Amino acid sequence: MAVTDEAIERIKAMIVSGALRPGDRLPKESELAAELGLSRNSLREAVRALSLIRILDVRQGDGTYVTSLDPQLLLEAVSFVVDFHRDDTVLEFLAVRRILEPAATAMACLHIEEAELDTLEEQLTALGPAPSVEELVAADLEFHRSIVRGSGNSVLCSLLDGLSGPTTRARIWRGLTQEDAITRTLHEHRAILGALRARDAEAAKSWATVHIASVEQWLRSTL
Repeated sequence: MAVTDEAIERIKAMIVSGALRPGDRLPKESELAAELGLSRNSLREAVRALSLIRILDVRQGDGTYVTSLDPQLLLEAVSFVVDFHRDDTVLEFLAVRRILEPAATAMACLHIEEAELDTLEEQLTALGPAPSVEELVAADLEFHRSIVRGSGNSVLCSLLDGLSGPTTRARIWRGLTQEDAITRTLHEHRAILGALRARDAEAAKSWATVHIASVEQWLRSTL
């Protein structure tokens, strides 16, 4: 493992220094191994590891390339790791969402287009006053994803998208067991949307905090 780690670090150094740039094709395996002073075996393992986290793109019959290094692409690895969360860490994921998502919602006040707000309004109307828990949770995920996307910060969007998975089941549990969960969620969505339409960043941030904190508070009381 130490040899493979060294190979990873050396390829990483080439990318960070600019010797290899996004979209560049890596030299042939034999040439790169000789240049870095590595065995072809350890280089191959390093390339495999870096391709798993979207740093490199191995194209059969064509060669190995540095990816675009776009934040959204790189943060897919976060989503993969997050999928291995334990149930007892869900509160921690919610706590992180409570820090990041209200900030993203406030940012969206400055950037989100009116057309996007109209779409969110239409989706809320189409959902009706009494959707099923599954419909509500799916709509909730899309509602927040659209708002965070409207913040204009792709890194924040990718981070929150990756963090949303572990909290989905908690939201379903809440919808099934808490009597007014559906009504409260719909009310909070409309309040957030109203604040976005008014371009009131502080109100949008506050309502987003209340919205996430209500799920967190419910979960703490049931554990």
